[in-house]
Amino acid sequence: MTEAEKHFTELAAEIPEAQQGKMFGALCLKASNGKAFLLLKNGNIAIKLSGPSLEEALHLKGSTIFEPSEGKKMNGWVQIPAEYQNLWKEYAQTALAEVEKIEIKPSKSK
Repeated sequence: MTEAEKHFTELAAEIPEAQQGKMFGALCLKASNGKAFLLLKNGNIAIKLSGPSLEEALHLKGSTIFEPSEGKKMNGWVQIPAEYQNLWKEYAQTALAEVEKIEIKPSKSK
């Protein structure tokens, strides 16, 4: 287990309302509505943020808009380097609160 995976596991335990899962083949945390808000990719986290939280995270050295594959940027997702693990929980809690507000639309029957 890498240092980042270890920290991800600890973070998941500190946010019991989050459910662990997979997204793009990577470990992720999901809100109770099933929406992902954080994932671990290449030793960094990608996290769904908006407004001032997104802008603040993007100002961290090495942070970028998350690209699950080269050239495909995900709007509202920022990749934060492992060197900022001390901030991951704060951003995770902010992201969880935002994602929890997303209403799940019922699927249309065919």
